Amino acid sequence: MLKKLLALFMAIGLISGLYAGDVPTSKKKIIPQGKYLTPQEAYDMMQKEGDKVLFIDVRTPEELYFVGYPTVIDKNIPIAYIDYSKFKKNKKGEVVKFASYKNKEFMPQLEAALKKKGLDKNSPIIVICRSGSRAAKAAKMMDKAGYKNVYNLDQGFEGDKDKNKHRTVNGWKNANLPYTYKVNEKVFILHK
Repeated sequence: MLKKLLALFMAIGLISGLYAGDVPTSKKKIIPQGKYLTPQEAYDMMQKEGDKVLFIDVRTPEELYFVGYPTVIDKNIPIAYIDYSKFKKNKKGEVVKFASYKNKEFMPQLEAALKKKGLDKNSPIIVICRSGSRAAKAAKMMDKAGYKNVYNLDQGFEGDKDKNKHRTVNGWKNANLPYTYKVNEKVFILHK
């Protein structure tokens, strides 16, 4: 009996270790769940276990439309939307980008996506954004709601910046994994 239990625990350890990226060096990308994936690991997980995993992209719909998104994601559930009526300024008062507002429906949309796929809050969830920071914010929100099996694809879709501030270091696109710009009504959630 003891040998069978030991074998079971070893098997579980090996299975969970199959998808275990390194802990990110950036504090902005660290998540309470402590689970990280490289783009290749996320792609492999979706190819092998896609029906048992929810893969969400938390960027704005505009980003997916203009920059692209992985063909294997299940849903685009933004953590925030762009507010084109306001600017965000830095400490010097310079305009740096458009303002944004939080997606108050994030958790209900996540729950609906899980339910539609026949999954629950204990199922593996992969979260991606541009470079891993917003995915970490989403994972932290999910942790507070009891979601413990969340993976941050911490290189993101476009990856980290190189010394010239271009996103060429890593990420889904730079790994040459499949992506698209096509609007897919099964992926995008319309907002008001």
